[in-house]
Amino acid sequence: MYDYDLLVVGSANADLVIGVERRPAAGETVLGSDLAVHPGGKGANQAVAAARLGARTALLARVGDDAYGRLLLDSQRAAGVDTVGVLAGGAPTGVALITVDPSGDNSIVVSPGANGRLRPDDVRAAGSLFQASRVVSAQLEIPLETVVEAVRSTAPGSRFVLNPSPPRPLPPEVLAACDPLIVNEHEAKVILGDALVGDDPAGWARILLARGPRSVVVTLGAEGALVASAQGVTQVPSVKVDAVDTTGAGDAFTAALAWRLGQGDTLAEAAAYAARVGAAAVTKAGAQESYPTPEEVAAL
Repeated sequence: MYDYDLLVVGSANADLVIGVERRPAAGETVLGSDLAVHPGGKGANQAVAAARLGARTALLARVGDDAYGRLLLDSQRAAGVDTVGVLAGGAPTGVALITVDPSGDNSIVVSPGANGRLRPDDVRAAGSLFQASRVVSAQLEIPLETVVEAVRSTAPGSRFVLNPSPPRPLPPEVLAACDPLIVNEHEAKVILGDALVGDDPAGWARILLARGPRSVVVTLGAEGALVASAQGVTQVPSVKVDAVDTTGAGDAFTAALAWRLGQGDTLAEAAAYAARVGAAAVTKAGAQESYPTPEEVAAL
């Protein structure tokens, strides 16, 4: 019996968000809206998104002993996330500087702060969390060696899910553990490098699958997603909505997919549900504030 449906190992940031008419070119200054501060970070986002959907969720992360860290802890607890694995101190809380244009597209610069101090020793010390979790999800806003240790700590019979963002080359040990590896177009191209041929997402999925993951999901924004496994490649349609802010939508997708896989859905079924969750998230401003309840997902 698992105590948690999902253990998220990853980052926790304060999102500092400014709306702009357009993003500045090099050397240019543009005026923006009033600054808004929101709890964010890919790890913290995934944990909140999953908990809001009803998953029993725990977070392993590191924040600073500061006001932003307290903001993040309060947000996790309010969503129902178990924060026993959230460590404090060692560096200031990570910060993401985000600009959002009128179409809802965003550009993000991240200062990792305490996220960069989440070390393999912290993962080993949290071994009981891994043993108690049905699915483990990670991203790359924490050190790669910490992600490697999370792979090694995942219990036999549990599932490891990775969204390699921000993207970088991955060691074979991590690739082989992914079930699935979840990438967007940019992440796929970075990981594949020179192996990427053409502009066919199905081709990317097949090449990525040949690198070692047990399954692959390629997210395509408004075009939906592709899921790839030994059984073949399947298109998952998107849900048409009016986008307000895409910040954190990919994290909502990953969290929903990881949770549904742990509940026994097939990869295609989990991705279809995750697409609905991601679509619901872009209809509201912010990251964690935009994440839907099961009722809001059903309303789509």
